Amino acid sequence: MPMIDADGCLLNVSVEGRDSGPTLMLSNSLGCTLQMWEPQMKALTRLFRVIRYDRRGHGKSGAPPGPYSMERFGRDVLAILDDLNIEKVHWCGISMGGMVGQWLAANAPERLGKVILSNTTCYYPDPTNWLARISAIKQGGMAAAADAIIAAWLTADFREREPRITANMKAMLLACPIQGYLACCETLSTLDQRELLPGIKNPTLVIAGRHDMGTPISAGEFIRSQIPGAALTILDAAHIANVEQPHAFTETVVGFLTQR
Repeated sequence: MPMIDADGCLLNVSVEGRDSGPTLMLSNSLGCTLQMWEPQMKALTRLFRVIRYDRRGHGKSGAPPGPYSMERFGRDVLAILDDLNIEKVHWCGISMGGMVGQWLAANAPERLGKVILSNTTCYYPDPTNWLARISAIKQGGMAAAADAIIAAWLTADFREREPRITANMKAMLLACPIQGYLACCETLSTLDQRELLPGIKNPTLVIAGRHDMGTPISAGEFIRSQIPGAALTILDAAHIANVEQPHAFTETVVGFLTQR
C-alpha cells in the first residue's frame, strides 16, 4: 500500500482490481479504516480499479494536529489522484466520506464521474452532540464513547446476529488515533455544506438507512432534493449500511455505476 504525501501528511492508500477501465474511489466513515469496505471488494474489483484510503487522522495515515476541514479532506483526495496519475474516478463515500464527496463534486467536478453519497448529511444544525462526544473522549479515551457509537452504527438485531463483525468494527474504532478522531469531530461540529449542493452536476445517488439515527432518511432526502437529478435509495440498515446490508449495498452501488 503506497503512502502518499498530502501537504505534509502521509496517507495510506490501497489500489486493487482491474488495470484498465473505470476507477472507483471509496471513502470511509468517521472512526473507520479502509478495511470497512471488505464486504464489497470481491465484487467491486471485478468491475473497477478500486482505490481505498485512510483519511488523515485514521488507520495507517498520519494524524497531524488539527484543525482539519472538508476542503483539507477534499484536497487530500486530489493529492492521491494526482500522485497516482488518475484523472477521474467514480466516488462512493459513507457518512464522512459522503461529506467529502459533496465538497469534491462541488469544487472539483471534473475529477469525478458518478457520485454515491451514503448515510450522510450536509449540515448539523446543533453542535451539542459532537461537543459532548469530544468531551467524553478527552476524559475517557475512545472507550468512553465506543459502545454508543457502535449502537448507532449497527442495529441491535445485527449486533446480536453478527457478534464477530460487530467486535471487529468496535476494534477498528478503538484503534483510531484519538488526536485525529477529535480533529474530525471538531470539523463535523460546524458542518454546513447546504450551499454546495445545487451546484453539483455529477450523476448522484444518495443512499439512506431506514434505521440510521445519526444521518436519518430526512438528511438523505434533503440532499437528494438539492442536487439536480439525484436519486435516493433506502436500505434496511442503520449507519454503516455497507456492513449491515452488504449484498444490497453492493448491488445498489454496482447497478448505479454500470447503468447507462
